Amino acid sequence: MSSAHSTPQAAALAAPIGPLCVIALLLANAVPPLVAFSLTPSATLFNQLAALGAWGLVLLALRSELGAGALQRQHGPAVWALLLLLAAPWQAWAWAGLPLSLALANSGMIAAALALLWVGQGLRGGQRAAWFEALCWGLLMAGLLSLLVSVVQVFAPSLADGTLIARSGVPGRAVGNMRQPNHLASLLMWASVAAVFLGNQRRFAFAGGRLALPLLLFGFVFAVVLTASRTGMIGVLILALWGILDRKLERDARLSLLATPLMLVLSWWLMSIWASHGAHAFGAESRLSEGAGSPSRIAILLNAWELLKLNPLSGVGWGEFNLAWSMSEFPKRPVAFFDHTHNIAMQLAVELGLPLAGLILGLLGWSLWQALRLSRAASGEDGVARRCAFMLVLMIGLHSLLEYPLWYAYFLLPTAFMLGLALGRASAQTTTPDGAGPGKSLPAVGLVGALLLGGSLLAGWDYLRVVAIYLPGADARPLNTRIEEGRRSIFFATQADYAAATSGPPGAAALAATRSTAHNLIDVRLMMAWAKSLHAVGDDERARHVVQRLREFHYPVSEEWLAECQQAGLSEAEQPFQCQAPSRVVDWREMR
Repeated sequence: MSSAHSTPQAAALAAPIGPLCVIALLLANAVPPLVAFSLTPSATLFNQLAALGAWGLVLLALRSELGAGALQRQHGPAVWALLLLLAAPWQAWAWAGLPLSLALANSGMIAAALALLWVGQGLRGGQRAAWFEALCWGLLMAGLLSLLVSVVQVFAPSLADGTLIARSGVPGRAVGNMRQPNHLASLLMWASVAAVFLGNQRRFAFAGGRLALPLLLFGFVFAVVLTASRTGMIGVLILALWGILDRKLERDARLSLLATPLMLVLSWWLMSIWASHGAHAFGAESRLSEGAGSPSRIAILLNAWELLKLNPLSGVGWGEFNLAWSMSEFPKRPVAFFDHTHNIAMQLAVELGLPLAGLILGLLGWSLWQALRLSRAASGEDGVARRCAFMLVLMIGLHSLLEYPLWYAYFLLPTAFMLGLALGRASAQTTTPDGAGPGKSLPAVGLVGALLLGGSLLAGWDYLRVVAIYLPGADARPLNTRIEEGRRSIFFATQADYAAATSGPPGAAALAATRSTAHNLIDVRLMMAWAKSLHAVGDDERARHVVQRLREFHYPVSEEWLAECQQAGLSEAEQPFQCQAPSRVVDWREMR
């Protein structure tokens, strides 16, 4: 039995929050996943900037809800884990050559997450439940509108205009406006948890009462089938497991959760019928025919393990996995270009080393255990809010073992806030010794919120300098001028460096740009330009090393260039540089 309605004290816990607070939380949770508009070269940057700015508004709204004393007490293990992570980009900048723009962008996002975790822990019981309810309404809105987007992408793809509804690049699969099926599936799982909280608190009396929750869950499970995300289908089973284990939820909520596997089967059956009655693609059938695991992801994990064995103590450096992996010998590597191991534990281990990664993961694991313990001990509306917040964090944590959603602001920032809500003290003083308390503005929190809001606007303006390189207007300046302007970008200079490296003549200038952008992402075009620039400056050993790594990817674009080695009548001395193997082993660190 839920205790949310069983005692008069429970009703008193629901401390109302102002309309500005509600609007801020609705914006932060509903808007970022729904932004479809994008500009090359990043498909999701505006989603992430929307998240950064909207959560800045949340902090501005929160500034009067916290007391200074409440914040001073929030030094839990999760806070220390994020503080250690905050230092990692700057250590890589100092010792591994990570470009300043990447260090600023990475550390800024971690700092934003730290701020949200910190203030989330500082909310009192009544505040916690009220803020969490507003958060759930935002997630529910995002889920419902994403369900609509999914239906359009699968059943009426011609209606997807790329501005309001993103186009799916995979026929028969929904990708949402975040353009990634797994991201959409995780959002739908979040929306499902939000619906359970609201249904358990009887907030759907205006929309069908008891029928509202199972109908909402069916809609979200159906959309998960449209994504063909195996991660999402695992999430559906976790919902059912939650219904089995959480005996404090109301009976209707538990029954709805227990029915989710049946909803999954029914959705699959309906889609199979639809696909069999016409020339329709059913993405889930072809997706699951690959098996339970992804061969390319298993391969990248094995490659990462080999790198970790070579660098067990210090790792390869924050943000350096892509460079280390691309420039190391892996004859049986997956042919796609990976900038992440698709497993948060392996990612931290291979980049930071086992000691530091183990400490950070241990602190985060301890925090999750604390959140679970607190959620089980709490009662009433606060207890339900804690348990649902824990489930939201758990869902994205499990997704992080198969992908890297927490590298995106629209998942990282709400996760940090929800973890803070789950970790907050069971009770807090309404006033503090220094006189600061709820109802009195806390300037530091407001300042951080203003910085996030201002930073998102600055980053949006800054990004346009790079967009001008890839999407020039009718009166655009010459390419070289646009590239140089883009290379002065605060946060996106490496994307301008990519253009400089791949569009300019091979030589010292292009080589410098290559070494900078290689810390961001390496692809076949960059590798070819890199080898040519190394050859142009007389560094044939490193040039041949790049070519050897390029051969391992077997890309058609590079195969044409490498086919020059097969020209008849050329002696070994007359062959182009890319036809000869390096005479020594080149360590990936030499390529920085």
